[in-house]
Amino acid sequence: MMHDINFPLILAAAFIATASAGPSTLAIAGTAMAQGRAQALALVSGIVCGSWSWSIAAALGLGAVMQANAWTFELLRYLGAGYLLFLAWKSARSALTPGTAQLRSVSARSYRAAYGKGLAMHLTNPKAILFFGALFSVGVPVSASPLQIASVVVAVGLQSICIFTAYALLFSNGRIVEVYLRLKRWFEGAFALAFGIAGVGLLARRL
Repeated sequence: MMHDINFPLILAAAFIATASAGPSTLAIAGTAMAQGRAQALALVSGIVCGSWSWSIAAALGLGAVMQANAWTFELLRYLGAGYLLFLAWKSARSALTPGTAQLRSVSARSYRAAYGKGLAMHLTNPKAILFFGALFSVGVPVSASPLQIASVVVAVGLQSICIFTAYALLFSNGRIVEVYLRLKRWFEGAFALAFGIAGVGLLARRL
């Protein structure tokens, strides 16, 4: 049944990962600031398509794994927990590192080119599929049907669209950028704590 899937936990973990500072979010912010909202939104569309591609690939692989051998889901749980703890360590290191993040603008001559660069940016990031594998193992039970797994893909995808679009709109305002960069270390500290809790919780979870 649909309530077997822990949507609040899945969406919370996905929100933290998507909203945290990274190559995609910094590129969106930099492009919005340097080239305007329209160019940033074109970049967002490419990034979102790349994200959906990895999400679908992870979901298909997860479904096949669960249908073949349920015990392999336990292995995926440990791998997912390890990756979440790695993200916690990475965020903590960023929070403890002095200085501010550098915004990188993606230069493109057209909206189509911006879309292509956003798509390439996400498709060439194999860590994305590790994240989605970890994400599905957090809140999707072994008994989940293909339809249930698909519902997770759709929900996470729609949330990502909202977050990345918000970045494109908000970071076209220079004052928003200044405030974010000034408080970046505090944000990263909060992300480190959230990833750590999710990773430990996943290790303690009983299937």
